Amino acid sequence: MKREDLNDMLWFLAVAEERSFTKAAAKLGTSQSTISHTIKKLEARIGLRLLSRTTRSVVPTEAGERLIRSLAPRIEELETEIDELMESRDKPVGSVRITLSDYAQESIVWPKLRPLLRQYPDIKVELNSDNGFRDIVEEKFDAGVRLGESVDKDMIAVRIGPDWRLVAVASPDYLGTCSTPKAPQELVGHPCINHRQARAGGLYAWEFEKDGREVRVRVEGQLTFNTSYAMIDAAVAGYGIAYVPESLVTSEVAAGRLVQILDDWCPLFPGYYLYYPSRRQNSPAFKIVVDALRA
Repeated sequence: MKREDLNDMLWFLAVAEERSFTKAAAKLGTSQSTISHTIKKLEARIGLRLLSRTTRSVVPTEAGERLIRSLAPRIEELETEIDELMESRDKPVGSVRITLSDYAQESIVWPKLRPLLRQYPDIKVELNSDNGFRDIVEEKFDAGVRLGESVDKDMIAVRIGPDWRLVAVASPDYLGTCSTPKAPQELVGHPCINHRQARAGGLYAWEFEKDGREVRVRVEGQLTFNTSYAMIDAAVAGYGIAYVPESLVTSEVAAGRLVQILDDWCPLFPGYYLYYPSRRQNSPAFKIVVDALRA
């Protein structure tokens, strides 16, 4: 069906409902002669008379009644759908998919979204924990979360967390068996718990800085993980030294399960940013999620 055919049928329904060309013309904001001409074209195209016209009234024929029964519920369904779409422009309804690291999820994103989702039960959120870098456009994510230094320049970036740092930690039992490292280079002689970087597939070279001097150390050890939580568990169990986000080991250090070392060598890193490709046509649900995460 062509668009003009649908328009003609809508005009036919208006005339049939009003039982008058004059009233239908006033309702549609057009002239009586235009509507009359349109209905005649529709009847000629179908090859059936749809309306019986008298000087006093306009009444659908049997064929017209059949067409009304077929069209009316479908038009009503379309109108309902359009009303719902228009309502959703200002109502936070919909799904938001975000790719992010496990640390960003647990330390920043999930704590901020918990109260939001109770407030807006019609918003659905999918958090895809992955320590690699994903193509959010190709993989149909609405946004990603990464450190500020890692966000592509063509993306819109919204800061969602403060600067943070990695710290070197080990268990008291482990440190009781050896000398405690005083400089990053001394880590080479210790079993360390490595971190596999998903993006490059290689092992993370531990980054340190002191008095403007930057040092990168490639450590070795028996264990390699791709999540900070597993690294922390291994460090508590005495498998060596781990380099992990400071906020994740605060309680372990306070309880004496871990000891923080090389503290004066551990630099701050730029905080996490939510990034996405465009401000245009973002749903109300997405905008609310962004506002909730904004630092």
